[in-house]
Amino acid sequence: MAMLMTLPTALDAQLKRDAGMNTFEYHILVAVADRPEASMSMGELAVITQGSPSRLSHAVGRLERAGWIERRSGDARCVNAHLTAAGRQKLVESAPGHVREVRRLVIDALTPDQLRTLGDAAQTIAGRAAPALLCALGRRADDTAGDDPCSDAPRSDSPCSDVGEMPAPGRAEAQPSPGR
Repeated sequence: MAMLMTLPTALDAQLKRDAGMNTFEYHILVAVADRPEASMSMGELAVITQGSPSRLSHAVGRLERAGWIERRSGDARCVNAHLTAAGRQKLVESAPGHVREVRRLVIDALTPDQLRTLGDAAQTIAGRAAPALLCALGRRADDTAGDDPCSDAPRSDSPCSDVGEMPAPGRAEAQPSPGR
């Protein structure tokens, strides 16, 4: 319990102090930067960040005001978050300090065997708590029962995720993607 309460708080404090953003905003930038053309539908971003539509919309709004993200219209009535050049530069500047803090608090504190065990346990727990997240990341949780946690996850060939889309500022409310 202590780790779940202290580690996220410590990482959030470092990012706020050194980069002027919180962990949720940093994860948004990382997720979008990781995609081809540095663009991702808001629906997929909601799955990956595990944020509510409201929280994600507010965070993306803050990132837009900072000039790090732009919302753009996508295919099939999607709204995409697109990383700007300034956003990419912010990640380049912010990542070393964040990685240093993760190393200090986690990596350097554990042996290689402990890290492997922690990674295996974390993936198993995440697979039970949020299988759609692991599926969106292209991972499978180990499941001794042989069930595939991704078999029931929403799938779509549409660039919009099945969780629905959020409007860009000034646009009418977006509709859920086809198939809902």
